[in-house]
Amino acid sequence: MTAATPRPGRRGFAAALAATAAGAAALAAASGRTWATGVIEVAGPTAPAPVELTGADLAPAASAMGIAGLAALAALVAARGWPRRIIGLLMALFGCIALQSVWSGTRPAELARLAAEQATAGGRAEAPGLAAAWPALAAAGAVLLVLSGLATAVRGPSWPGMGSRYDRHSAPRTARADDPAELWKSLDSGEDPTLDPAAPDAASRPGALSAASRRSSPADSRPNA
Repeated sequence: MTAATPRPGRRGFAAALAATAAGAAALAAASGRTWATGVIEVAGPTAPAPVELTGADLAPAASAMGIAGLAALAALVAARGWPRRIIGLLMALFGCIALQSVWSGTRPAELARLAAEQATAGGRAEAPGLAAAWPALAAAGAVLLVLSGLATAVRGPSWPGMGSRYDRHSAPRTARADDPAELWKSLDSGEDPTLDPAAPDAASRPGALSAASRRSSPADSRPNA
């Protein structure tokens, strides 16, 4: 017997969640790494001082959009229906902002400007060398946010909720008397596990009603001869 194949909507939802989480994590992880290194030359016998520029220095918006992407991921899990369109558009916007920040922060002119700000008085900063791995990871994370956001904006309202499979029926559930765990669950939900739900209530049995009617009939209230 083969297992049931997941529905396409559930697969799309899971793929969007995975892409959003991967994109936000890539932005957050790459922002704290060193993207560019250089040296500052100072006049005199002082040795050149190294300068390092991290992703937070070069592309501060990318780091912020990574955190925003994680918040959007939590909102996507909790939301249902048309609000997912708004969340998807925001996710795509976060990705675009992060991608633009990565591109502008890695331009040679921007690298030289930021390195010059690190130089002390009388020093001269050389143009830092860019390590392409971490900016590329941040750009890939931004692209993932854009793609998952667009997919959510288009198909999000038709995706099922994550908690729908755990919804319980409103009818009370019969507890098994031989299962202690079920007894405790019944007590927590306000049910009495000692009652037999299969047996009708004493007041609702036809025999009980007829007996009660005979006891309350006028013939029983006449005095004995």
